[in-house]
Amino acid sequence: MLYVATVHYRTPRWIEIQTSHLRRHVRAPMQIWSSLEHIDPAYGKYFARILDQRGSHAGKLNHMAMEIAQEAEAGDLVMFIDGDAFQIADVMSLIEDGLARAGLVAVRRAENVNEPQPHPCFCVTTGRTWLELPGDWTAGPTWTGARGKRTTDVGANLLRRLELTSTPRVQVLRSNRRPRSALLWHLRGRDLSPRGGVSRGGAEPGRSRPRTRAASVARCAHRRRRDARGQRLALAHVGTPAEAASRRTVAADLRKDPCGRLRSAVGMHESFSRMHMSARVNARPL
Repeated sequence: MLYVATVHYRTPRWIEIQTSHLRRHVRAPMQIWSSLEHIDPAYGKYFARILDQRGSHAGKLNHMAMEIAQEAEAGDLVMFIDGDAFQIADVMSLIEDGLARAGLVAVRRAENVNEPQPHPCFCVTTGRTWLELPGDWTAGPTWTGARGKRTTDVGANLLRRLELTSTPRVQVLRSNRRPRSALLWHLRGRDLSPRGGVSRGGAEPGRSRPRTRAASVARCAHRRRRDARGQRLALAHVGTPAEAASRRTVAADLRKDPCGRLRSAVGMHESFSRMHMSARVNARPL
């Protein structure tokens, strides 16, 4: 039996696509387990089991694996797959060949600053191996990431447990050379296309989340608070009458602009700089 653990969050966009591709390309008895946080429960018809879950993606996968282990036999297979990942060919040959050589078969996102850890967009192991490690998708141990900074991510603890137990793994790497994005729309190996979209509100590289209206409003409010603080700092100093007039003009322009995005931002910065440089030592406290 193959148990598939996948998490869908907020959007049902990929549910039918993913489940139909799984049933089309997996030639083995299979159960698909999932959770549908903030999704219409009616979509549960596509799955064998729905778990009521809240929390992090890694925590949901760990919980799902724990529940599967209560039903699965030791030799049954457990497949972790992201909600926006789906197969485009029979994956059983990849799985059988990989598990004949190692205890775990998983994607490694080498294209993402050479990440070393297994990634849950596609990972297969046996129930026995997952319990013996024991498996854990949470972040923790670090490695050198972008710009030489230490970082961690989902799968870090699983990587460390593989290392400590000397459990070999088969790494499934990107096979298409020119994807539409650095992280999305990738072919892994020959048989699957994970990261077809973004099921948890993901985004293109460089932005951890797409900018929603709420996020834009929050950024706007932050700018206004920052600019208001700049006004208070400027008005706290006593300058010449000309400088005071300049401050009043800048403040009036700022009040007219709803998001604090003045076209004369450079001029405003220079004006504040001049006022700061000419401030008296006995400035009025804020």
